[in-house]
Amino acid sequence: MAPLIVGIAGGSGSGKTTLVREILKLLPGQSVVVIPQDAYYKDNSQLSLEERRRINYDHPDSIDTDLLVRHLAALKAGRAIERPTYDFTTYTRQPATVHVEPVDVIIIEGILILENRRLRELMDLKLFVDTDADIRLIRRLTRDIQERGRTLDSVIQQYTETVRPMHLEFVEPSKRHADVIIPEGGLNEAAIAMIAARLEYILARKSRQRHG
Repeated sequence: MAPLIVGIAGGSGSGKTTLVREILKLLPGQSVVVIPQDAYYKDNSQLSLEERRRINYDHPDSIDTDLLVRHLAALKAGRAIERPTYDFTTYTRQPATVHVEPVDVIIIEGILILENRRLRELMDLKLFVDTDADIRLIRRLTRDIQERGRTLDSVIQQYTETVRPMHLEFVEPSKRHADVIIPEGGLNEAAIAMIAARLEYILARKSRQRHG
């Protein structure tokens, strides 16, 4: 049976990770892997640290989408992949990879996954987490300072110069491609219940196809 591929998009700090946790609770007995789009930032190790800092990481061109598409297609066809890893403190792709076997459910999450048609065509269910901009900014500040070694000034500068403009240009318009738009993400119990029903339906359909 081809795996079920669920795409979860939304702005930076919208609550995608919380929604992923809630979806995992809906899938007991299923083998699941989560693939973050952030792991597929292009390798710019040939540039200086200052040059890497100036890259617009919220633009689609910063993502190695060709590799991500190939990897999702391989998993869907039953082939294992070596997923890249990325260091956010040095802005570089790391030599180590993560071995990923084909599983029942693949969750891909990232701000730009619904912006790309090739990625959308590989998904069985497309979700968009819709959260107010002020909440997203506060969450991003907390995450980038605590987890990614950034300074307050650098996070605010990046948000003003690239994150917000790219959100308006690419991320926000991509929600029109979503099957379900979820205000407040994993905190929205009604939406979670709707997603659960949809997942059950798709998995049952795939099971019927497998058994002929």
